[in-house]
Amino acid sequence: MLISNAYAQTAGAADPTSGIVGLLPLVLMFVVMWFLMIRPQQKKAKEHRALLEALSKGDEIVTSGGIAGKVTQTGETYVKVEIADGVEVQVHKPAISSVLPKGTLKSV
Repeated sequence: MLISNAYAQTAGAADPTSGIVGLLPLVLMFVVMWFLMIRPQQKKAKEHRALLEALSKGDEIVTSGGIAGKVTQTGETYVKVEIADGVEVQVHKPAISSVLPKGTLKSV
């Protein structure tokens, strides 16, 4: 009376495309994430690597901490940056965020 009857479902023919259609939204979400997040991040990382490889003596740079100066010596992983007259600091290359146009820093 209080419990309804449970009937067995008939076994029908399985649809072969139901598995592919079920995965379609998941694949579509991955493609959208690739083009909106992963691809631009990889492109920016590639540009940053190229910027660091092209770094040379005399370039004016800004670090990720906001320190601006002129490169006086480059090494494999570190560069020496002159931030004031006679004041040089050693900076890890990945900490360099951008290269400024020549002549931007006139006081150094």
